[in-house]
Amino acid sequence: MDLNLVLAGEAGQGLKTLEALVGKALFRAGFNIFSNKDYMSRVRGGHNFMSIRFGDRPLQAPRQEIDILVALNDESIEKHQHKVSEDGFILYDGKFDDDRFIDIYASEMAKRINPKAKNSVYAGAVWKLLDLPIAILNDLIGEKFADDDIVYDNHQLLEVGYNAIDDEKYIDYNKSFLDGKDNQEIYINGNQAVGLGAAAAGVKFYSAYPMTPSTGILNFLAQNQKDFGIAVEQAEDEIGAINMALGASYSGVRAMTGSSGGGFSLMVEALGYAGVGEIPLVVAEVQRPGPATGLPTRTGQADLLFAINASQDEFPLIVLAPTDQEDAFYQSFRAFNLADKYQLPVIILSDQFLADSSKNIPEYKLDNLEIKRNFVDSDKVSPKSYRRYHFTEDGISPRAYPGQLADNVVLVDSHEHDENGFVTEDIELRNKMMIKRFKKLDKFIAEDRLEPEYIGPEEPDNLIVCWGSTAGPLKEALEIIQKRDENIGLLIFKDIWPLPVEKLKSLSNLAGKIISIESNFSGQLAKLIQQETTIKVDYKILKYDGRPFAAKELAERYFNEVINHG
Repeated sequence: MDLNLVLAGEAGQGLKTLEALVGKALFRAGFNIFSNKDYMSRVRGGHNFMSIRFGDRPLQAPRQEIDILVALNDESIEKHQHKVSEDGFILYDGKFDDDRFIDIYASEMAKRINPKAKNSVYAGAVWKLLDLPIAILNDLIGEKFADDDIVYDNHQLLEVGYNAIDDEKYIDYNKSFLDGKDNQEIYINGNQAVGLGAAAAGVKFYSAYPMTPSTGILNFLAQNQKDFGIAVEQAEDEIGAINMALGASYSGVRAMTGSSGGGFSLMVEALGYAGVGEIPLVVAEVQRPGPATGLPTRTGQADLLFAINASQDEFPLIVLAPTDQEDAFYQSFRAFNLADKYQLPVIILSDQFLADSSKNIPEYKLDNLEIKRNFVDSDKVSPKSYRRYHFTEDGISPRAYPGQLADNVVLVDSHEHDENGFVTEDIELRNKMMIKRFKKLDKFIAEDRLEPEYIGPEEPDNLIVCWGSTAGPLKEALEIIQKRDENIGLLIFKDIWPLPVEKLKSLSNLAGKIISIESNFSGQLAKLIQQETTIKVDYKILKYDGRPFAAKELAERYFNEVINHG
């Protein structure tokens, strides 16, 4: 089974609360869930919708067809009713002359109990359509609200909505799988996963200025800072945020900052400071379409080439591109160990699609995760001989935090410097320091860089390459494409800079055509591949309207743009 519930209306009508309640209830009922948000950059008005796809198999992408539409205004009907299936339903607070419409008069029902809780009527109605026990919703309401009167009102409205549905109107699906569902899972969105990964990695300071869609990380860490033992600071702007994080990292605590689009642009000079100062720093860059303000609540993957080249001149940095909510946790954890080991900035390159989408994933496995700080051993280092930027074979100098070594000042400088950290313009020292810093990438490539994940036959005729969150929709699209006997493989880049090339090179010798699929205008991964390997991508399937790919859409574009016109 594969059903899609869409909640549509305008900002201020409580869509987010309704989505959170119903999505979590469906998860607790035992369904696999993939939910995502489509919202405008405004506090009230506009047109927003939340999609909750649920079924009996793992889901990784939105679906365009709708089975249940909860339309909170007339505009929602105009925009979505053509996508509602013939067997689907539209819940509406009024009357429409159409068999698919169910008129439940939610406003009138709520008026008698609690008008502010009107959306609970819709939640109850949806639950009856799915023929599920209402106790799950009642329990969630009890957990959400502390006020007994509010809990009572919402319970009343859930029941009213539930009873408003005719007993004969049910969505027909097989519920037998729910009994055997393994509940050892969590339901989480991408921003929460990044925040949780950082907390597991021992981050103790997070500073940021709110900027959609990265704000979810700030909110998540701030809401849980007491439990996690993290100091969370809302800075005056992004420049202040990254410099605060740099100061915290210099002092020896694990630190992180995050932003999106223009906010990340403001951070890049300080990113260079982390590079030349060799200060470990993790930056979450949650992409949104630009330039400038662009589409602040939409998604895109157009910051790839900017991220790997951010700030002036050249310095080593690492860019990771998590693919989903499970990968985001582990990649975020890994980012801190890499930043400390190599003493450089690590960018977690997420995007709005991943940040705001929620799905059920296996519980994170913490047993094999080890926090590695890589400070010098105080017992083995002579304070008098300690040199912060000492030249070493692998380019990694001994790092101490202020106060760790008695009678030793731990210097750091944004200028070029000598081994002790004193400013220099000496030609030989400048050259040696540049070489030293870049040696660290050689070590990263040899010891820690991950080759991309490959899905498909050993010898594919065609090869799709992608990176980051596009992987989810593509995994589902691959199943559709392979059902039509296409011998095709999918290569998913998660470490995106320095670009891992070995797997790509081996597959490119086999693949007939290479197709890059990305959410940007110019095909930035394709450019990067050609730059690093000379391998030329044959086709690009691109999308830059700010909306995520859907699996069926990708499969259709593959056949139309590559196979039928290739």
